[in-house]
Amino acid sequence: MKKLATLILTLVAFLPAFAQGKYGSGQDSVDCVTNLNYYRQYLQQNDMADAITPWRKAIAKCPPSASQNMFIDGCRLMRWAYTQAKDATRRAEILDSLVNLYDVRAQAYPKNAVTAMNNKAIDMINYKWKSNEPDVFFAELKKIVDQVGSKSSPMVLANFMQSGVDLYKNGLLDAESLMNTYTDIAGYVDAALAENADGQMVGAKQDIENKLGESGVASCDNLVGLFTPRYQANPDDKATLNTIVKLLGNSECLDSDLYLAAVEKLHGMEPSANTAYYLYKLYSSRDQNDEAAATLVDAIERCGDDLNKAADYCFELGSFYFKKQQKYSEAASAAKKAIDLNPKLAGKCYLLLGTIWASAPCGGNELEKRAKYWVAVDFMTKAREADASLAEDANELSGQYRRYFPQQADAFMYDVQDGNSYTVSCSGMRETTTVRTLK
Repeated sequence: MKKLATLILTLVAFLPAFAQGKYGSGQDSVDCVTNLNYYRQYLQQNDMADAITPWRKAIAKCPPSASQNMFIDGCRLMRWAYTQAKDATRRAEILDSLVNLYDVRAQAYPKNAVTAMNNKAIDMINYKWKSNEPDVFFAELKKIVDQVGSKSSPMVLANFMQSGVDLYKNGLLDAESLMNTYTDIAGYVDAALAENADGQMVGAKQDIENKLGESGVASCDNLVGLFTPRYQANPDDKATLNTIVKLLGNSECLDSDLYLAAVEKLHGMEPSANTAYYLYKLYSSRDQNDEAAATLVDAIERCGDDLNKAADYCFELGSFYFKKQQKYSEAASAAKKAIDLNPKLAGKCYLLLGTIWASAPCGGNELEKRAKYWVAVDFMTKAREADASLAEDANELSGQYRRYFPQQADAFMYDVQDGNSYTVSCSGMRETTTVRTLK
């Protein structure tokens, strides 16, 4: 097996020398064609044991131009040989040969280099290549990702990030290098998603961000220390600004001067839903509530066709209006708009609406002041029906609100009875509900 690895490396070194015919020249070309045919016949019968010997002869005699399948089949045979090997040293040699095969294929067939490099990385991951040398594994994955870029497999990008995190936790990679690794990966992920919103890449994006958070490297001190010099050196670089805003925002480093400077600079250069949202977070953290609400409204308007993002922002706006500004009518309108944009948010929006109604100050007589609790319970029922995971909270709140239903005698005094339809007006809101009283 060492001979095979050496042979493949030799093929890489002398690839440009294969200027002769497709199958070589002289006796070598005869041997090449013969062994290509032999191993293919065995492989068609799934006879791996008999296929591997003529394949070795083919890879020794044939120039890379003879057949791309020679490399594809070779990887299949190497994976089979790995399962047959009992000795750890032998398995390591086979994996080295497998990895080298991908390199030769990528160099000989550049149009298929992306596929070859992704498959190489996946085999490295699955077979734990260089598991006893994690720094070598990381370096090789980095070479692959740097070469393939946004065409990298989601699995490869996620594992590359995990490899860096593992090195960092073991003191083999410094904080700046890990942050640079994340920045590179995030750029490739964003470029890939801009081209195609693939579900696997979306999942990998979340996984990569989680790995960064779990590593502990993304502390405010680390982030500010790392990015302040970069920002000062080039304050108009959009890529750096985006990275600063995203990482500091996700890490809740909202009170840093760097975050404020980067957000305002980025929003001024290229206003978007994201930059407006980051400004909202910034103003909110500083209790600049009017500015916060205005920029969140701006973020919603900039979402365009991204209805799910707009819905999330609407729900957040409703919560903000309610909790920070006690603007009950505006809060209710924002929550209802969130439902219209994304019905999947209905459960938590109804829960918010019920809480808004229960908290809103209502004027009028004793019945009119208590009628709001009918509406609040209605919304809690809707929340439970829309999202079973909210049932416990909705039931508990409903129980609390029912205690404030008007007494039957009081309702009678105002000429209303259980089961009657009743329209409630309160704090700029209006809903129709059903009369329920305490006996």
